[in-house]
Amino acid sequence: MTPLDSSTTAIEAATFRRLLSHLMQERPDVQNIDLMILAGFCRNCLSDWYRDAAQAHGVTMTRDEARGAVYGMPFAEWKALHQTEATAEQLAALAAAQQRSPHA
Repeated sequence: MTPLDSSTTAIEAATFRRLLSHLMQERPDVQNIDLMILAGFCRNCLSDWYRDAAQAHGVTMTRDEARGAVYGMPFAEWKALHQTEATAEQLAALAAAQQRSPHA
């Protein structure tokens, strides 16, 4: 990886915006628990990282504001529209994933 320059930062920012767009618009049906099982992070993790980065740059941001940036709407609204109840199989798979990688 090259040292951070304006091109690298712009490319990374565009990639992040594309990821958010994909999750918000193209695949809102993908459940957070499935992301956690397969990738070890979910939209809530992204919003926590977003808020951490904002605060590292001196920008005060609430958890709800960060979630709004990642979900494209208030979290409660997204949850009502897209989130389903986790199945017993999903919960078991998440527990197994967390055993393999405690940070999942």
